[in-house]
Amino acid sequence: MLKRLNLRRAIFIALLFPLTIHASYILKNDTLHNPKAIKLIENMGDELVEKTGIHAYILTTNKAFPIGANLVEYSQQFKSKMQEPYVLYLFAPKAMITKKTEITGRVGIIPSSPELKKLYNYDAVRDSGLDVITVKDKNSIDDKYTIGLVQAYSELADNIAEAKGIKMTTTMKNDTRMFIDIFKVILYIGLALVAWIYWIRPIVMRKKS
Repeated sequence: MLKRLNLRRAIFIALLFPLTIHASYILKNDTLHNPKAIKLIENMGDELVEKTGIHAYILTTNKAFPIGANLVEYSQQFKSKMQEPYVLYLFAPKAMITKKTEITGRVGIIPSSPELKKLYNYDAVRDSGLDVITVKDKNSIDDKYTIGLVQAYSELADNIAEAKGIKMTTTMKNDTRMFIDIFKVILYIGLALVAWIYWIRPIVMRKKS
């Protein structure tokens, strides 16, 4: 009977371990629900730790922070889940920015030490995600969050690796413009098809007849 219990316990731990080993890079997840996107972050996080020893964490929360809320202070409650040295990317889409316009959405990039700030470009990392999330197109907000967060995490990992003279192989090779360019190409193809069907093709057919 004891052997059976030990066997069941061993099987349970074996099944649980693969599910938790990578999830440590995502401390809280209120907006990132795409399994493929989460896997991309897992792979990038693993490679970054392996090659640089630096941990990149991501935290997304729907908490409606008031204007001027201290995101660094909020992140301290997750400190026990992070291993130093680390950089935390925090995304709070419902955080209030100004009362006058009621605009929401804040990003925080929080290093475990001042020295780590030198390893990444704050504006580049922040904008790489926000440029996707704030663009006006037909994509759902969930899709924008997914692409934007993966892109921002990728930019952060690349920045840290480059500062260490290391090349990443699992990050997104192009920045936000790549996604915007893809959307533009799809749009242009659609416009070209419409032009062919409704204008160019009728003219060609009339000339042939």
